[in-house]
Amino acid sequence: QVQLVESGGGLVQAGGSLRLSCAASTSLISMNVMGWYRQAPGKQRELVAAITRGAMSNYADSVKGRFTISRDNAKRTIYLQMDNLKPEDTAVYYCNGKTVRDYWGQGTQVTVSS
Repeated sequence: QVQLVESGGGLVQAGGSLRLSCAASTSLISMNVMGWYRQAPGKQRELVAAITRGAMSNYADSVKGRFTISRDNAKRTIYLQMDNLKPEDTAVYYCNGKTVRDYWGQGTQVTVSS
């Protein structure tokens, strides 16, 4: 059973930065894609950023130029560097890993105050 554990959320003022981490219990190489999703109150969960086994990445339009996803295979960890945060980035952020099925972390709260 694959486990994903997020950390790094918190409260930050608009314009600030946070870095989220997601530690996996298995090798990242076993995952086809890993990514970050977020869910704000009353909204559907949405993809924020994803990175493939080959380190190709893609981003939601709303975060392009502000967020950066990266991976450290040796540490079995992916990261989401979030800069120039906006109040609309407030959400619970979930780590996701895809093989033939989806694996999810428990989520970490990010709150951006105006």
